[in-house]
Amino acid sequence: MGDIAAARCMLETFASCGAVSFTITKTKLEWPGHKEAKWGKTYSLDELRQKLPQMVRIAGKREPEILPDGRKVWAGENLIMRPIGRSTAFIQLDDLAPDQLDRVRNAACIIHATSPGSYQAWIAVSGVPEGKEQFKEFMRRVRKTVGGNDKSASHATRVAGTENFKLKYLPRYPMVTIVETHPGRVMTPQGLNELGLLAQSPPPVKAADLTFTELVPRRSTAERRWPSYAESLARAGTNQAGTGPDRSTADFWWCYFALREGFSKEETEAKLKEVSPRTQERVGGTDKNYAHITVQNAAERLAYNRQRSRA
Repeated sequence: MGDIAAARCMLETFASCGAVSFTITKTKLEWPGHKEAKWGKTYSLDELRQKLPQMVRIAGKREPEILPDGRKVWAGENLIMRPIGRSTAFIQLDDLAPDQLDRVRNAACIIHATSPGSYQAWIAVSGVPEGKEQFKEFMRRVRKTVGGNDKSASHATRVAGTENFKLKYLPRYPMVTIVETHPGRVMTPQGLNELGLLAQSPPPVKAADLTFTELVPRRSTAERRWPSYAESLARAGTNQAGTGPDRSTADFWWCYFALREGFSKEETEAKLKEVSPRTQERVGGTDKNYAHITVQNAAERLAYNRQRSRA
């Protein structure tokens, strides 16, 4: 009915590295093209400590499933965990072959096998640049050095001590097993770089090297329209802590589209201070250059994208 001790070990390892809450999802028996989620809910660390044993027991209970070809099979539920930290980001390296583990062993906080011969490693990192897009770029740089891992990894993992209910494993579903843990191991970008686990970022194209007429289509003043900040916020996704929208990402993309519309960097910076509560907080606090840096980053991304488009 599941290994509760292993599940607790995974939970406490993530917690020791800065995870403060966890999104838990259950899915039924999976096969290619079919993955039905029953529910997903976010729990605080203390809540999950109390509820996890019962979750593991329930996940192991077999129930009948009717396959598309009419066969009736018996399976439990996949129990899936996504760790969320405030100041720690968690990088998932999925579908690793045994020979790839040596690349990440000295950086990973946990390594586990989701099925025989298929390994997954997690790296906890502090000091990762804020913002969803910035984190994605950082994660791509780590994954590039490892090579061959699943780049569609979802930042969530099957809970150790539970079974991997996939049709291809019927009737002997493999147990998710922990290979090794390193509680409290939190890396920094510098530490990953020293281990050879952080690929160089693509050389930025400096917006200053291009005139603004090269960056954006010519528009008359009457044609220009400020982008909707509410729309940028709605599309930004959730922050790393899972407590609300990622406002830094919203600021970045609002600036990007404002610049693409033809507004100058100076105009965009001034307007950002009007429309963004996040910017007002940062500029009014200790980060006086937040708006300027956000606009500059957006301008460099726009210039880079324009250059790639020409190429």
